[in-house]
Amino acid sequence: MLNLPIEMIILMHHFAPVFSERTWDWVQVLLVGAILAPGKRTVTSVLRVMGLSEERQFQRYHRVLNRARWSSLQVAQILLGLLVVAFVPPGHPLIVAADETLERRQGDKIKDKSVFRDAARSSRKHKVTSYGLRWVSMALLVSVPWSQRVWALPFLTVLAPSQKTNQANGKRHKTSIDWIGQMIGAVRRWLPERRLVLVVDGGLAAIKLGQRCLSYAHPVTYVSRLRLDAGLYEWPDPQPAGKRGRKPRKGARQPSLKARWHDPATVWRTITIDWYGGQRRTLDIATGTALWYTSGHAPLPLRWVLVRDPLGKLLPAAFFATDLDATPEQILAWVIMRWGIEVTFEEVRAHLGFETQRQWADLAIARTTPALLGLFSFITLLAHHLTTDHPLPVRSAAWYTKPEATFSDVIAYVRRYLWTHTDFAQSQGKTGPVPIPADVLHGLVDALCYAA
Repeated sequence: MLNLPIEMIILMHHFAPVFSERTWDWVQVLLVGAILAPGKRTVTSVLRVMGLSEERQFQRYHRVLNRARWSSLQVAQILLGLLVVAFVPPGHPLIVAADETLERRQGDKIKDKSVFRDAARSSRKHKVTSYGLRWVSMALLVSVPWSQRVWALPFLTVLAPSQKTNQANGKRHKTSIDWIGQMIGAVRRWLPERRLVLVVDGGLAAIKLGQRCLSYAHPVTYVSRLRLDAGLYEWPDPQPAGKRGRKPRKGARQPSLKARWHDPATVWRTITIDWYGGQRRTLDIATGTALWYTSGHAPLPLRWVLVRDPLGKLLPAAFFATDLDATPEQILAWVIMRWGIEVTFEEVRAHLGFETQRQWADLAIARTTPALLGLFSFITLLAHHLTTDHPLPVRSAAWYTKPEATFSDVIAYVRRYLWTHTDFAQSQGKTGPVPIPADVLHGLVDALCYAA
């Protein structure tokens, strides 16, 4: 049995009811090992770092992922609750971001793989495609004490195969927009009265998703990028008394945002805000309200914000929110916060072995990647609890001064804490004291804690 430090036990205890008593012992080993293991996040690498390379019943740990009965949705609900308590003060809105990411995988036994556009390797002029699995992840956007930027903490991730793959496997196809609708519906059920803001990339902007967000008793504010040629309309005039027929759904069409951008009569206002990369930018904005309409859907009421750069360095862009009372500054702030989820995807690849797992069973695949993304949030949450009375240490050197902590510092701090506070009593083999100079020991520990 692992003899974990009390802070780790308190945090992990919230998840214990999801698993059977026997499975929970194995889950703890996998969780701690996934944090400590450098390189690949396979079950075997986890067992090695935990001193279990001679464990003959290693298949028990594989069964946690490919056979054991437990609900990923329950784990997501518990994780979100812990993140809200730790990072979102009462009365403040919960801002969540949803986005797609590609896990590059190949293999004949991976049924849900397909060919997708590889956003990390593509550019506007050059498209790169890769075999892999498409995931839709939802993350809570929060401020953390050790960083000035907003962090995105994933709590719920689902597999979203392509339509062709679903047809080949005999499954009903759901688009990424359909999945996000279901995911935000789950969050709304878990937190029925908290104010929710959903921020997505422009590729996931859809009237259908906006209508779903507005359908709840406590509507969810939906925020995204808006096409410059989107069909925007006025509200319909009141139906004359006694007139028969269906009431009009929309009024006269408004000028397109592209036309407004070129129209000299458009009223612009100059603001200075935090932009991507933490830069302060002075921009011109115009705003208004409209009904966004396309055939086959009910019109979606929104507030749009048109942005232009007085220096001409940025392309014209437009954004929207379904909260008509939201200010343009608030809408732009929500949009900029969404970038945190892109940073999280890269951090998970760099430090948590994303794309190195090797499961082939359908259930194990469906569980492992969401677990790694959730592990990012769990590590951040544990570091937050461990640094309530002191700042998070930041790795620096005589030739490099780091301005603030990144996830590499967070996971290194948590690893150092686990290495120095955990009794690995289950490790096999004879051990004895080995004299190592203090400087050498410090270098070894530092290299191990910062190993990707």
